[in-house]
Amino acid sequence: VLDKLKAERERGITIDIALWKFETAKYYVTIIDAPGHRDFIKNMITGTSQADCAVLIVAAGTGEFEAGISKNGQTREHALLAFTLGVKQLIVGVNKMDSTEPPYSESRFEEIKKEVSSYIKKIGYNPAAVAFLPISGWHG
Repeated sequence: VLDKLKAERERGITIDIALWKFETAKYYVTIIDAPGHRDFIKNMITGTSQADCAVLIVAAGTGEFEAGISKNGQTREHALLAFTLGVKQLIVGVNKMDSTEPPYSESRFEEIKKEVSSYIKKIGYNPAAVAFLPISGWHG
C-alpha cells in the first residue's frame, strides 16, 4: 500500500521509506514503512531511527523463519538494529501464517514466539512486554 516507486511495485519489496500519518482522539501517529531487504539497509536505518515503536515482521514459512533467525539472519539483524537505534517498544508480526502446515498452525506460531522471545531478551527487550500477532499479508 505504501510502496509508491515503480521498482517497488515491480519487485514486490520496499526500497525507500514511506510515511503515512493519521490521528486518533489521543495520539498523532506516523507509520514509517521501512525496507527489510538487505540491499536497502541504509534506508531501513533511516526509518527506524525515527521510530518510537517497531513492528518486526517475521515469516512463518518453513525455511524462511529459520533463515531469518539464523546467526546472520535478517530477523536478528533488524531486531538488534531497532534496539540499538533506541526503539524500546516492539511488536512482532508472525506473517504468512496461512502458509504453515496446517494453515494458521498454533504450534508453529508458539515455536516462533519462543525462539524470537529468546533472542530479543538477549539483546535487551523484555519479551513479556512484546506483543506477538499471527498475521497473513495475503489474507489479513
